[in-house]
Amino acid sequence: MKINGNEIKPGNIIEHQKGLWVAVKCNAVKPGKGGAFNQVELKNLEDGRKLNERFRSSETIEKVRLEQKDHTYLYDNGDTLAFMDVENYEQVELAKDFVGDAQLYLQDGMTVVINFHQERPIDLRIPDQVVLEIADTEPVVKGQTAANSFKPATLENGVRTTVPPFVGIGEKVVISTADGSYVKRAD
Repeated sequence: MKINGNEIKPGNIIEHQKGLWVAVKCNAVKPGKGGAFNQVELKNLEDGRKLNERFRSSETIEKVRLEQKDHTYLYDNGDTLAFMDVENYEQVELAKDFVGDAQLYLQDGMTVVINFHQERPIDLRIPDQVVLEIADTEPVVKGQTAANSFKPATLENGVRTTVPPFVGIGEKVVISTADGSYVKRAD
């Protein structure tokens, strides 16, 4: 689908310089002289390179649609991770390098979204929050009720984070997968 250069919005995926790029930031600029343009910060979906590009409203750019499919995480297979399509039960193996830090939060049976472009996996998205158990932390100290005090803790997946003083070993907590931070106690 072709769009004009001034129609690019953050989150759009475009085909540019023979690669797939996602628009991270867009800024419409109307200089005193010359025509208006859209200053766009792009990130390459294959290798993570960043690029700043100017697109004039007269330019046409190919906007790419990705096919999103729900998959279930199955198992770790050494250098790859196995996922199963929930609709047709086909298995997909993705390299650990491709999955990145998200692999720290994968749990058996977790549903993830894999974006495909022409049958090729481009991106993997895990849930925003996961429930994990505290594997190690300092003991609870009675009377320690300062509002903003946190103590270091290690989660069952080995990730280090900080938790409030009232959280102890063996408790389940909700963790943000974006940055590994404590959200709340699990129900």
